[in-house]
Amino acid sequence: MNCLFFSDVHGDHAALERLMRIEADLYFALGDTVSWGRGLDRCGEILKQRAGKVYVLPGNHESAQQISQFCQKFGFHNFHQQIVTVAGFHIAGLGYSCPTPFHTPGEYSEEEIAQKLSQFRDLKPLVLACHCPPFGTSLDRVRNGVHAGSRSVMEFIHAHQPLYFFCGHIHEAQGISALLGTTRAFNVGPSGYLLDLDKITI
Repeated sequence: MNCLFFSDVHGDHAALERLMRIEADLYFALGDTVSWGRGLDRCGEILKQRAGKVYVLPGNHESAQQISQFCQKFGFHNFHQQIVTVAGFHIAGLGYSCPTPFHTPGEYSEEEIAQKLSQFRDLKPLVLACHCPPFGTSLDRVRNGVHAGSRSVMEFIHAHQPLYFFCGHIHEAQGISALLGTTRAFNVGPSGYLLDLDKITI
């Protein structure tokens, strides 16, 4: 059971087409498929070749309503605040980011992020996918000494130690991985990460 996680395509149609050529059982788009909510339909036309296998989160550049309508129109799964259970693993999703200086459409307060993540705390084994990375890690590093992730995401990972964590949002950290306690964590970016659930030993 292969799951492809990717994020922050930002309307790059060539990147999206490349991702859709990768063979996987499920495809998880972790937000910012476009910028400022513009151009979703064109991206939907590319993604629809995988249709019922596609799970979509809103990033900070899309609203939850836009992604709900997008999924309904193209036959995708709205993954925001949802759980899909496959091969004995719970894959849970939360879109949006913590507050940014840019006042983008998809932002939560840290309190909102903590409250929304709490619904996933008893899921084991858990694969957690968020748009926003955990604060103070290599996954949210903008430059030396500057981090822009979520403290609530970091606290959830420390407290509940999901097996895997996937995120995007911070472009400067795309492709970076980290071990956070026992959690294997990845900022996937538009290159993506292919996770083979059949090869995970618990």
